[in-house]
Amino acid sequence: MRAVRYPGYGVMPEMADVAEPACPGDGVIISVGATGVCRSDWHAWKGHDPVPLPHIPGHELAGVVAYAGPAVTRWRPGDRVTVPFACGCGRCEYCRAGEAQVCPDQTQPGFTGPGSFAERVAIHAADTNLVALPDAVDAVTAASLGCRFSTAYRALTGHARLRPGEWLAVHGCGGVGLSAVHIGAALGARVIAVDVAGPALDRARDLGAEHTILSATNTDPAPVIRDVTGGGAQVSVDALGSPGTLASSVRSLRRRGRHVQVGLLLGAAAAPPVPMDLVIARELEIYGSHGMAARDYPPMLAQVADGTLRPGLLVGEIIGLDQAGAALAAMDGPSSSAGMTVIELAR
Repeated sequence: MRAVRYPGYGVMPEMADVAEPACPGDGVIISVGATGVCRSDWHAWKGHDPVPLPHIPGHELAGVVAYAGPAVTRWRPGDRVTVPFACGCGRCEYCRAGEAQVCPDQTQPGFTGPGSFAERVAIHAADTNLVALPDAVDAVTAASLGCRFSTAYRALTGHARLRPGEWLAVHGCGGVGLSAVHIGAALGARVIAVDVAGPALDRARDLGAEHTILSATNTDPAPVIRDVTGGGAQVSVDALGSPGTLASSVRSLRRRGRHVQVGLLLGAAAAPPVPMDLVIARELEIYGSHGMAARDYPPMLAQVADGTLRPGLLVGEIIGLDQAGAALAAMDGPSSSAGMTVIELAR
């Protein structure tokens, strides 16, 4: 089959003819219809998040079941599906409780094994991890849910318990941040978007942000947020992942506010300082959010199908598989377009 892979960290990914993936006994082979290009893929390519080499990236995928292993009971060839980026083992206490996103033995296409920058990809524990796609949700839209939109959805609805009329501050307007802006506005929150790039903030306004803050690297937007909101946001999300944005997000909260950490903090930034004096004095809540398990997809997909949520608005560019390597490498610099890039393999 055709796939895009790289032989070493930072080496330009290229198209290659590779062996077909073997179908796990409890899993499936998915014919990939579309797959997102995510900054997490870039982190792996740069070596920030080590992966086996040579490597095929890609973890935000939608497609059709091509083959099903003998132990699979819920799925058969021809089913249209998507899958969380964190796939549970299907056997442990966390998977049995429906919390596969924190499974200690999880697999991740594009990280623990070959990913979806390919015509076909293997998924383990299919009965735990596959998600049926409604007829109204096409492959490109489903791929745009990926790890960014679904992670933002669970961060806001599962952890932050965001309610209509509350202030939501989103720090960082990349894929997951813009997803949080759109979801928050769609759910009736008053959204403040923070970013260092004007085009990203323009996109955030288009997606429903009520206020935007252009933040330089040496300035703290927290005082502005507290002033705009009359005391601070009820919910704040660090969608970028840096010690500065984390601390600013916490400082931007009003008393009893909720901070959700979505952006990855890797390498030297993995253990950042947190203003715990404010956490204690203001009784703040701090959550980490790591994707969304398959069992939690149906409410989100229902809101996509009925038009409440419109993830397609976040798609900036649709490209072919032969352009995937260049799109991944382009993340070394500032984005030339605000929005997600999605690779379409089949219509």
